[in-house]
Amino acid sequence: MTTMVAQIVRDSGIIDGLCVVYVPPTTAAVTINETADPDVKRDLLLKLTELVPKEESYYQHNEGNSDSDVKTSLVGPSVTVIIEGGRLVLGTWQGIHFCEFDGPRTRTVHVKVMG
Repeated sequence: MTTMVAQIVRDSGIIDGLCVVYVPPTTAAVTINETADPDVKRDLLLKLTELVPKEESYYQHNEGNSDSDVKTSLVGPSVTVIIEGGRLVLGTWQGIHFCEFDGPRTRTVHVKVMG
């Protein structure tokens, strides 16, 4: 997702500003984390599954995806990244990750570049 967002920033022509990445579904999220090691993504998903299991006796949401809603609330629907010199300001190993908790599904991602 980082490559896509970086291209949008380049295409915008904004040199200094902010970039907001937002996903509107209640069962998907976006975060910034390490991209160099794919195990980080796996570890995050496994930990979230451990913390928020698929089934709980107290879940009442009829669609059967309460765990996805909770995971999305924990991770969050958006990230904001600073733009300097026309580029995203991310750490050496950082990247923007889309988190799908109830899919696969067709999702919409909104990117707003402001300068």
